[in-house]
This record gives sequence, C-alpha cells and structure tokens, in this order.
Amino acid sequence: MTTSRLRIEALTVGYNHGAVVRGLDITVDPGEVVALLGANGAGKTTTLRTISGLLSARSGSITLDGKDLARLSASGRARAGIAHVPEGRGNFFGLSVAEHLRLRARGERPNVDLVYQYFPRLAGFANRPAGLLSGGEQQMLAIGRALARRPKLLLVDELSLGLAPLVVAELLPVIRQYADESGCGVVLVEQHVQLALATADRAYVLSHGEIVLHDRGERLRHDRDLLMSSYFGEGHRATADGPARPADAS
Repeated sequence: MTTSRLRIEALTVGYNHGAVVRGLDITVDPGEVVALLGANGAGKTTTLRTISGLLSARSGSITLDGKDLARLSASGRARAGIAHVPEGRGNFFGLSVAEHLRLRARGERPNVDLVYQYFPRLAGFANRPAGLLSGGEQQMLAIGRALARRPKLLLVDELSLGLAPLVVAELLPVIRQYADESGCGVVLVEQHVQLALATADRAYVLSHGEIVLHDRGERLRHDRDLLMSSYFGEGHRATADGPARPADAS
C-alpha cells in the first residue's frame, strides 16, 4: 500500500506575463480523494499539469512524500509515482486494450490483472482497438493505464468529458474504491460538481487562479449557498447532474 502525501505550497504558474494560478496551498493525504472545482479558466487543469511536470511553476513548491519535485521532468515524476489521466483520455485508437495496458516506461512492470479487477469489462475487450470502444470504455482504459502503474498519486482531469452522467456515476466509485484499497491519493478535476463532491473527502474551489474555498466534500455537497457564493457567483447555481449553469430568470 502506498503512503505518500502531496503537499503544494504557494504555487504560482503563468504563461507569458500573466499568472494562471497564484499562491495555491493544497495537501492530499494517502488514500484521500481531493476535488478541484471551479469554472472554466479557473486554473484547475493548469494545476494538474504543473503537478505532473507538463508545466513549470514560477514559484512555490510541490513535494511528494517529502521529496521536492522541482527538478524532476514529467517522466521523472511518473517514475516517482505520479500518474496523470488527461482531459481527452489520450488513448491510441489503433492499439488494442491489452496493448495499451502493456505500455510502460523503462523499468516498469504494469499490473494488467489489477486493471481487469477494477474494470472487468475491459478484460472482455482485450483485443479490441481503443477506437472501437464506447466513450465510457475509453475512459476506463485511460484510467486503467494509470492504475496499471500502481501510482502513489493519481491525477484525473475531466473524467466526465463527453460522457453521460450515469457513466460518470459508474466510474467515480471505482476511483474512490482504488484510493481506499491502495492508499493512493487522488486529485480529481470534475465538472459534475455533485458527483465529484459525493466522491471526494475534501474539495478546493478555485476562482481566477486562487483558492476561494476549502472544505469537506460532504459539507459542500449539502450546503449549496456556501458553494454558490464561492464558486458559481451571483446568478448561478449548481445542478445535481451537471456543471454550473445560469440560474433560471425570474
């Protein structure tokens, strides 16, 4: 079982002369699922890409199990135990399910059986090209590729993109189960707010690159006024089955 802790302190990331995220302080304990919420452009994906090493921080620190990640490349961070499931899944449509799960970096030994344990449907499609899978099955494969590496920290960006809420409601409990059973920490960026909060232990709400609210997922799930005031802004509300949308005019 993994026991690594992610700690982010005073993280600032920017493009050109502007800062996309500013002064972020985030922690993720072993086995904990933490949701990053916020409107489009709030800095959620930028935060994940910086943790995994795809972007460089301007200032601040990111440590995993006490180890400073600043000098590690994206591949180095992957070897350190960070697995990133990107928005859009990143599958290769011509490769089969089994070929995807056997992809590995030098020195890695993917645990394919573990993937089939959490996603038994994929076992029946082992020889099927990814391009012939449904959207939900493609997302299972993307998550499965990450789990095959037995990560210490799992980053999941917009799991629900292009998927029906019922499919999302099937996938999120698997991530919750994996975190509970493996001790892997999870950072989840998700537009389906209520589903994310039902899965997460804690949540951070970002607005314009800054954390404006941090609380337990269960509390935010049941306190819409608190969530609305920090995340959606005036004239917006959360829905149980989708992302933020303008409130009905009255």
